[in-house]
Amino acid sequence: MSINVHTIIIIITVAVSLSAFNNRNLLERFMYIPYRVKHNKEGVRLLTHTLIHADYMHLAFNMFALYFLGKYFLSFDCIHWGGLDCGLEETYGKAQGQFHFLAIYVLGALFATLIPYIRHQDNSSYRSLGASGAVSAIIFASIMWNPGMPLRIIFIPIDIPAYIFGPLYLAYEWFADKRGGTGIAHDAHIGGALFGIAYVLIINIDKGKEFLGYFF
Repeated sequence: MSINVHTIIIIITVAVSLSAFNNRNLLERFMYIPYRVKHNKEGVRLLTHTLIHADYMHLAFNMFALYFLGKYFLSFDCIHWGGLDCGLEETYGKAQGQFHFLAIYVLGALFATLIPYIRHQDNSSYRSLGASGAVSAIIFASIMWNPGMPLRIIFIPIDIPAYIFGPLYLAYEWFADKRGGTGIAHDAHIGGALFGIAYVLIINIDKGKEFLGYFF
C-alpha cells in the first residue's frame, strides 16, 4: 500500500478511532453535535467526527470501502470496465489528482453535515460520528468516474455495475431516512453522495454524459 493522501487518511482515522474507543473524553470532544456547533461555536466538530467511530465494525466498514474504492479512483491505470477509465492521478497528474481526492473527502465530509445541521441545530441531544459522509462522497465520485466498474455488496455474491448500484443505494438511503429509527445518519450519506457526484461533474462534465450513456 503506497503512501499517498488516500492511505494517510486511513492511517489517521484508524489511529484516532482506536484511541477514542478507550477515551470517552476524546470521543465526546470529536462528535458531531450541531447544537454545540451553533450555540458554542465549535465548528471544528464539522470535521473531527470523521476521525471517530462507534465500534470496530463501523470503523472497518468505512475504511474498507474507502480503501478499495478510493485506491482505484485515485491511482489505477486505464482499465476497460465497459469504458476506458483512468484514475485521478493518471488523468490529472499525481499532485493534482491527490488534491482532487482530498478535496472530495474533506468537502464531502463538510457537505454531509449540512442536512443534519439544519434538522438538529437546536437539538442538544443529537450526536453523530464516523466518516460515512466523507466516504460516501468518495464512493459516489468514483461511481460517476467509473460507471461501468463492478461493485459487490456484502452478503450478495454477485457484481453489480456501478451505474446501477449508485441509484439503488441512494434510493435505499432516501427511504431509510424517511422511515427513520435506524440510528444511522442516512441524511449525511445522501449529502456526501450528492457532493461527490457534483464535484465530478464540475471538474469533468463528460463523466456525467458517460454515466447517462449507460442508460440511453
